[in-house]
Amino acid sequence: KNMVSQFPSAALDLKPAILKALKAREKAASGATAQMLKNYKREVKLRRKYFNQLQELKGNIRVYCRVRPLIYRDKGSEVCVKFPKDADDMSMVVRNEEGQAVSYEFEQIFRLDSTQDKVFKEVSGLVTSVVDGYNVCIFAYGQTGSGKTYTMQGNKENPGIYYRAIQHLFDVCKERANVKFDVRLSLLEIYNDKIQDLISSKQDLDKKLVPRENRNGNIEVPGLTIRNIDTIEDVRKAMALGVKNRSVGETKMNKDSSRSHLILTIYCEGQDTMSRNSSFGKLHLIDLAGSERLSRSGATGQSKVEAQEINKSLSALGNCIAARANKKDHVPYRDSVLTRILQDSLAKNSKTLMFVQISPSISDYAESTNSLKFAARVKEVELGKATKSVKKRRSAKSPKKR
Repeated sequence: KNMVSQFPSAALDLKPAILKALKAREKAASGATAQMLKNYKREVKLRRKYFNQLQELKGNIRVYCRVRPLIYRDKGSEVCVKFPKDADDMSMVVRNEEGQAVSYEFEQIFRLDSTQDKVFKEVSGLVTSVVDGYNVCIFAYGQTGSGKTYTMQGNKENPGIYYRAIQHLFDVCKERANVKFDVRLSLLEIYNDKIQDLISSKQDLDKKLVPRENRNGNIEVPGLTIRNIDTIEDVRKAMALGVKNRSVGETKMNKDSSRSHLILTIYCEGQDTMSRNSSFGKLHLIDLAGSERLSRSGATGQSKVEAQEINKSLSALGNCIAARANKKDHVPYRDSVLTRILQDSLAKNSKTLMFVQISPSISDYAESTNSLKFAARVKEVELGKATKSVKKRRSAKSPKKR
């Protein structure tokens, strides 16, 4: 504009035309930039779509990361996690106090302000698979206080995956009017490497429950209480009893720290009244105990023993993950009760999803980094494409000719 104002008077008549041309060029440049950004976002979405399809074909364990918001015990602490401006970019950078940064990328990353609704939206498709006859496992991993229990169980106002998944399962079953479904539930904890039945009518702590492989190659626990459920209220009652019986204790990381792994399993058997085909799907929902180092938890006495058993079982899980990722011939599932029960979900024919939960506080940097490194190894595990457990009705044999 300054250049135009200095033109000779003979050229002043061209001023409006020149200004118009400059504005048009500026608008065109702005439009081109917007189009480039739009194309970039489309490419990111397509890349994610094709990556997820490839993971489905390979049967990789899916890994989602959820970063909990800052809470009371983080008061005054810096945030060590940084996200890109583009919400569709599933990457993040974690920095320590010295400024050293490491970048991580997962199939889904839920930021500090993510809601329970948003989280479950990315999980609902897997739950539907259970009704179709697939085995599905969803488990949460991370240090004590990282938000595992909130993601999996939630609270009355904001229920977690447990309740949302089962309600979704009931809804899908109801939609399939020509299929008669039988839905059942079991709830157990693994405490000091031993299985405790949390919904048994009579708590028998001396009752020995051992996971075994049945003739179909699936892992089951003979003697474990399995209840029929028809409504979400049935689930709430079972959970209330189970949580009451669950082992908890106080540590430096959390006032009410879970000292055991909690496993809620839903069994969904369907019988098609028209085709007479039957299906069987199983859903494991697992809230693992905290993965922090013993020195960090400050556990002593019996709590120290519990923490050692927790770390031992999580180490066994890490060893199985490493063996599967490296395609080893032998995977040490029998090294702990946890890995033995999870053998179905880690070995074959299952759709498995892991939530790695981390704290955004820089004071938890070391524990968060350990969890993220573990999650990065998990996503390399290929289970092979999952198949349905469906039995087709045998056709009647034709009578023999005489």
